[in-house]
Amino acid sequence: MLTKNKNLINDLKKQLSKENVLTTLEERYAYSQDASNLKDIKNIADAVVFVENIEQIQNVVKIANKYKIPIICRGAGTNVVGACTTEHGGIILNFSKMNKILEINPENMTARVQPGLILGDLQKEVEKFGLFYPPDPSNLKVSTIGGSIAQSSGGAKSFKYGTTKDYILSLTVVMANGEILQTGSNTIKNATGYNLSTLFVGSEGTLGIITEAVLKLIPKPEARAVMMSYFDTVESAIKAVNTIIDNRIYPATIDFMDKNAICTVEKFYPANLLTDKECALVIEVDGFKNSIEYQRKIIVNILESSGSSAIQYSTNDEEYEKIWMARRSSMGACTKLRPNVTTDDVIVPRENLAKLVKGIQNICEKYNLITCLVGHVGDGSVHPQIPIDYEDKVEYENYKLAKNEIYQLTASLDGILSGEHGVGYAKKDYINMVINPTALDYMRKIKKTFDPDNILNPYKIF
Repeated sequence: MLTKNKNLINDLKKQLSKENVLTTLEERYAYSQDASNLKDIKNIADAVVFVENIEQIQNVVKIANKYKIPIICRGAGTNVVGACTTEHGGIILNFSKMNKILEINPENMTARVQPGLILGDLQKEVEKFGLFYPPDPSNLKVSTIGGSIAQSSGGAKSFKYGTTKDYILSLTVVMANGEILQTGSNTIKNATGYNLSTLFVGSEGTLGIITEAVLKLIPKPEARAVMMSYFDTVESAIKAVNTIIDNRIYPATIDFMDKNAICTVEKFYPANLLTDKECALVIEVDGFKNSIEYQRKIIVNILESSGSSAIQYSTNDEEYEKIWMARRSSMGACTKLRPNVTTDDVIVPRENLAKLVKGIQNICEKYNLITCLVGHVGDGSVHPQIPIDYEDKVEYENYKLAKNEIYQLTASLDGILSGEHGVGYAKKDYINMVINPTALDYMRKIKKTFDPDNILNPYKIF
């Protein structure tokens, strides 16, 4: 094994500059974990490689095939399902040096980008052209385009604008045998053959290595405003969401925070949140300037008639950012409560949302676990954030039992185990709760067809 590793490293250093191949124990350990906060790291990467172009990626794939060793693609490592961990060793393929915007085309309203580009940086650049890239996961300041495609990321604006999958026009992919595959086209519509682009979105690096993407852009809304509406019961908050939609008002965002999330954020990142309330909705409206006040008035009337006990709303950019910072800080605030924090991603039809929220609260109470619930309730998505101490054996076992029950509850409510985070290593043992056995069998056949030697992020998803 030592000889094999030595030969592997030598081959990698011949194909790339030496400074782009990391081999020390400390370097390999650091890149062998992600934000999933798994309790144990069983194996670490054999090498970490920073690639700068497609040719280098093809050379790494050739070497991986030679040694029958896994390749695990990595963006910023912010995924929370163990999607880029190294349970079976392998080569970490790091894309931080392939981080360029190759083209912004205002006429076509498209952007051609490399996978290591930070999502937030893309948004800032396209806005200079009056354009808008809506997908906005909470970690958009560090999340990469490649990672968001691999995990089919969503975010707060998914309710109105859709998720990453809705903005992929074409991908350039290096396949497991080194071939270059071009999916899709630069056109907004394409009904020519199978939609291979969609197949790679959410595949978590198990089918191919994405090296370039053509993204659809839309016009940037002229104005925006956000409000925070508080409720004394979860049921009244969910009722308000449904009433807003029934009135044909379509906010950019309808997000949710429960009492624990509100109190935890306010304790560590004060934002003048009302901590005596049971929950809150974060609602953003956008569009033409002259429509913002109209939308706000209608929504405020609905909220008040649905039982909202207090409403805060932004009147300028500073107040807008303050409310959003509070919502986006929930995960960071939870890290102050215990040495470790886990976050999940379950989604149900909106008609079952109140049952899911109350059910998760009851399950965590049953197992004496703290939980801060946030989510994108406009589309039925809930993120239970559970701070725990992995060194406390009882608490850790209780967490595992609670996790299983949360997934069972989600399945019973006609839900799915991930709406935007993916499956990775952390959820693969539960996927059969919600995916038809025939569908799983076809997924395995697709994986075998695209990656017959199982070198691309093996043993993830299923």
